[in-house]
Amino acid sequence: MRHLGLVRRVTNIWAGAPTSGLLEVRNLHRSLQRPRQMKLMADDKPWALISEVGREGYIEESVDILKRHFHIVCHKDFLQNPALHGPKIQAVFMWNCCPAAEPSLLKSLPSLKVITNGGVGIDHLDVSLINSFGVKVANTPGVVSDATADIAMGLLLASARNIVEYNMIAVDPKTNYVPQNLMGVEVTGSTLGIIGMGDIGYKIAQRSKGFNMRILYHNRNRRSAEDEQAVGATYCKNMDDLLKESDFVALAVSLTSKTTGLIGRRELSVMKPTATLVNVSRGLVVDQDALVEALRSGTIRAAALDVTHPEPLPRDHPLLSLPNALITPHIGTNTFATTMKMVERMVENAVAAVKGLPLPDEVKLK
Repeated sequence: MRHLGLVRRVTNIWAGAPTSGLLEVRNLHRSLQRPRQMKLMADDKPWALISEVGREGYIEESVDILKRHFHIVCHKDFLQNPALHGPKIQAVFMWNCCPAAEPSLLKSLPSLKVITNGGVGIDHLDVSLINSFGVKVANTPGVVSDATADIAMGLLLASARNIVEYNMIAVDPKTNYVPQNLMGVEVTGSTLGIIGMGDIGYKIAQRSKGFNMRILYHNRNRRSAEDEQAVGATYCKNMDDLLKESDFVALAVSLTSKTTGLIGRRELSVMKPTATLVNVSRGLVVDQDALVEALRSGTIRAAALDVTHPEPLPRDHPLLSLPNALITPHIGTNTFATTMKMVERMVENAVAAVKGLPLPDEVKLK
């Protein structure tokens, strides 16, 4: 009976306890369980292969985006033990064309669902081959357009106004006067010819309008009348007509079999001797040997290039020593904001592929 009374007293004590106290005990128990549950959820993340962090690979901040959705393994670590990592990798995040989508790599990734490329150009990808392994391909259109159009205008302005040369004069410890015979050429009111009027080409036109430039363009397909009117662009069905009239020629085409060598000796000879060639597409769009000849002979005034072939050029390549060639190392998309947007878009495509959903930016063979 004593025991029974003790039980009743304990029961009465608990019965009178505040409900909130009981809830706190339960919540404490749940909170102790939560880290384990979160760990289990994290372990369920799919695996992805990347090139590297730093150097030519991903900046640290962008890696954080990848890690939110994927376990990642760098290519060099993968090569140490392909049998360990290969079967679980479902996505490849390609940056600066790395890791290369070679048949040997594809064969070692039996669970691979997608290769998502940072950037728009896919000339380094054999889409047909990749698809034959049951793997989809995606890129990141749109997010790179503004930054690339900016670098096109930057190159145009720097070349026209000899900005690099003047900078060297300004910082040279031997400078005691500024030579007046190093004259630039006028940008405002000049004629700009844009070859390739896709998203990047159109954004170049938008920027050029601010300089009151006359805009000509050549494209596989003509833009709508509304698009042309918005930037004041005139369509040239014949590319030669554009080359003959332009003070600046900007290349913004994708690299295909039809655009490889698009600007060669003949095309350069059609251009004005005062004209400048600006290339933000791919190095192989221009015949570089012909370009060297044109720059040396004065066939054209100058070239401003963000792309070459190969990249970087051999250190003894003649383009590097020409005073009228301005070259940057393919930095069209190299801004922090654009880099982060590119990685975010790559992740969106990869997550969709892993979940079996339609890819926002799938590259499909035509």
